[in-house]
Amino acid sequence: MAMSETRNLTGAQALVESLERLGVEVAFGIPGGAILPAYDPLFDSKVRHVLVRHEQGAGHAAEGYSLVTGKVGVCIATSGPGAT
Repeated sequence: MAMSETRNLTGAQALVESLERLGVEVAFGIPGGAILPAYDPLFDSKVRHVLVRHEQGAGHAAEGYSLVTGKVGVCIATSGPGAT
């Protein structure tokens, strides 16, 4: 895409595209609430989603993934319990 071209993206599309550009291969999370719109573009992306039982588990899984692989560990959480 040329520098002068622009695209309209939703926030969810921009989020997932950013993860792909940064080389993220795996994201741990649970869909729900405010983060739910991000799951549509995530489904169609190269980023593999690992469903966890709760947000705390996603954080621990992302940290463990990072420690074992040396790659970025990504945790996807929603508002409410996931953010507090």
